Amino acid sequence: MAPRKTEDRAWPYGWRTVWVFAFFDLPVETKQQRRAYTRFRKDLLEDGFLMMQYSVYYRHCASYENAQVHMQRMGKLVPKEGEVRFMTITDKQFSKIRTFVGRARQAMPDTPAQMEMF
Repeated sequence: MAPRKTEDRAWPYGWRTVWVFAFFDLPVETKQQRRAYTRFRKDLLEDGFLMMQYSVYYRHCASYENAQVHMQRMGKLVPKEGEVRFMTITDKQFSKIRTFVGRARQAMPDTPAQMEMF
């Protein structure tokens, strides 16, 4: 099958689904800053993101276009103080992540079903 073109990039057929990562560093020194941090974290969870580790969240998306929608939505909710970065990787790249806890290797979670509700 021919590659699919998205934003001047050719994506091989097996790499159409992507994962969005959100990396954030938000201040939590004042009560207002802690509230903003908590609100942003809840917004990520409500948008389907899962916590990978502290301040690193990830979400599966059916396409690069769908990932753009989620990044734009969450980008509008970033607190005025702090910094948030979003990154997309292909499903194939995500499958190559190796996770270690202590010295024991842990299995990666299964890729979610492709069905998404809007």
